[in-house]
Amino acid sequence: MTEESKTSTPQADPAVSVVGPDDGESIVLGTTRMRVLEDGSHTGHRLGIAESVLAPHTSGPPQHRHARHDEGFYIVSGTVRFTVGVKHYEATAGTLVMVPPGAPHTFANISEQPAVMLSTFTPAQYVQYFRDLQSVIADGRPLTPQAGAHVMSRYATEPATDFT
Repeated sequence: MTEESKTSTPQADPAVSVVGPDDGESIVLGTTRMRVLEDGSHTGHRLGIAESVLAPHTSGPPQHRHARHDEGFYIVSGTVRFTVGVKHYEATAGTLVMVPPGAPHTFANISEQPAVMLSTFTPAQYVQYFRDLQSVIADGRPLTPQAGAHVMSRYATEPATDFT
């Protein structure tokens, strides 16, 4: 067997992850329900994916910047307002918003209807941020802006105070 054929020989079947409609890890953050579809454990931590349902009139996090990861938002239903610096974007169903590292951003559902979005995190470590926020709430501590900023700081993320 040649060296070339050795490297092109298929490896054992990789594990395929299938997450059904009632599966996934549930995280509740106030009026937002999140379902973690991929926490990175099946992607070598290269990609995390979550589905979020934002209740009507749900404000999102304070405007912030990520230093080390991209974040994507695909709107499945409803309308989500994204604020990027001083600009506002009304993202309706079928819209994809990609936020690169360093871009200030936040989002909110300002409508009368729930909104559903899929979020991607590359790399996937940022999924743990949402688990940590849920722990703050579960411990009975208030989720103040200071507490949120403290948790953000663990994931190379900081409030974009120049837009507050």
